[in-house]
Amino acid sequence: MKVFNHHIYEYEKGLRNLILHTMHSDILDAATETLERRNISYHIQKVHEAKVNIFFGDSECIAVVKSFDKTNLRDFSHEEDFILGIMLGYDRLKQCKRYLSRKYVTQ
Repeated sequence: MKVFNHHIYEYEKGLRNLILHTMHSDILDAATETLERRNISYHIQKVHEAKVNIFFGDSECIAVVKSFDKTNLRDFSHEEDFILGIMLGYDRLKQCKRYLSRKYVTQ
């Protein structure tokens, strides 16, 4: 929960608009209670029985993630993967290189 709480701190200070945090399923209830208490939008994707990905941040960002309508990050299209990386604040040039690599090498 230490890293999770740090992510909340970064969000509330305006450092990031969207966070992706992977956590054990057994602490998900505590995490969602914290987000709801702080009025932070979130979206959960199950990784497997023991882990979940929880996206949280601005409601518009969460709406974009939900619009991808995927239950697993591996299922994201090249374009969705690119958009998500940019939204998460990853290096733009590295995201461009990743997109080109995924789009044109894997076909």
